[in-house]
Amino acid sequence: MVPSEAAADLAGNFSYGARGAGNGSLSGPWYGRNQIHLFGVLLAVAGNLVISISLSIQKCSHLRLLNQENRRPHYQSVMWWCGSLLMVVGELGNFIAYGFAPVTLIAPLGSVAVMGSAVISVLFLKENLRSSDFLGVTLTIAGLYLLVTFAPTITQDITARKIQTSFVSWQFLVYVILEIIAFCVLLYFYKRKGLKHIVILLMLVALLGSMTVISVKAVSGMIAFSVIKQIQLTYPIFYVMLIIMVASCVFQVKFLHHAMQVYSATTVVPLNLVFFTTSAIIAGIVFYGEFRGAAVLNVFVFLFGCFLSFLGVFFITRDRKKEQLKDSYIDFGHNPGKQMLDKIQLDSNGLSYGTLPSEGDSVVHSHRPETKEDVEQEHPL
Repeated sequence: MVPSEAAADLAGNFSYGARGAGNGSLSGPWYGRNQIHLFGVLLAVAGNLVISISLSIQKCSHLRLLNQENRRPHYQSVMWWCGSLLMVVGELGNFIAYGFAPVTLIAPLGSVAVMGSAVISVLFLKENLRSSDFLGVTLTIAGLYLLVTFAPTITQDITARKIQTSFVSWQFLVYVILEIIAFCVLLYFYKRKGLKHIVILLMLVALLGSMTVISVKAVSGMIAFSVIKQIQLTYPIFYVMLIIMVASCVFQVKFLHHAMQVYSATTVVPLNLVFFTTSAIIAGIVFYGEFRGAAVLNVFVFLFGCFLSFLGVFFITRDRKKEQLKDSYIDFGHNPGKQMLDKIQLDSNGLSYGTLPSEGDSVVHSHRPETKEDVEQEHPL
């Protein structure tokens, strides 16, 4: 193929709005040209929907365990294990999707899991449908449509040779150096200075996430290429990427788990989605060159679609209240040698579980353990 023909083919991949056969974003030739990407999109959407179902099942399991008199650990619940199994299936779908579609297309689809969880909570967990939920779902769907339609459509064969070339390219080396410096600075404030601000925690997660998506697409793409065309699993770069993928995932989960312990999920989920998606898009551009040759209008509409999906997730997660236990009293039971009432009532406004008036003037207090709300007050945004 001569350079002029290659340039024309490249321009055709991004000219959704131009006139001519196959250039319309909803035309039949567009679907024919992007079937491999659409397959990855469908896998990612299905995987995120399965993840939302798994989260709802685990949530239902925790609520049931909390309302039992003889509470068991969550890992002894069959329902909790079913939710965990579905979580693995959903993440496997996302993993495979990276092998068939660009990182910049798959990463923003994480908002599907948040949207699906909101819909399932209303339909099956009998939570109230709020106007912000409806607005959030609408914005998320509109954003997903725009980013899927205007995402980069250049099909790449992920081979070991291509990964090796990108791995030692000057763009990626500069990117890795800057990322290591930023990570070390954030880690210094996190470890040495004891700063547990949510931005520091989620930026650590996002920096690790950028390496995760690069390695996940490399491993998934080489496996897919091995199945379809030629074996790539004999090259050392495959195992290098596999090690990077596992290590980055482990530390990413560690920092994200800490963020969930310190801050509420309604704060962590939307911010993590924004940080992670942004880092994934930058990583896809730097390592895989996914927006190379893209029209400015297409890039703008794609970013606008990402913004709409972020905004939708914000509306879905805002002002969500935690589920409370149905029991409003704590039973002390029989305590030999002491005279007290059988139960005390919870005091939601004070610093203790409640008060128990005695026959005299004294008041017995039962202090409650530290909760997530207490930690949030100690670490304000």
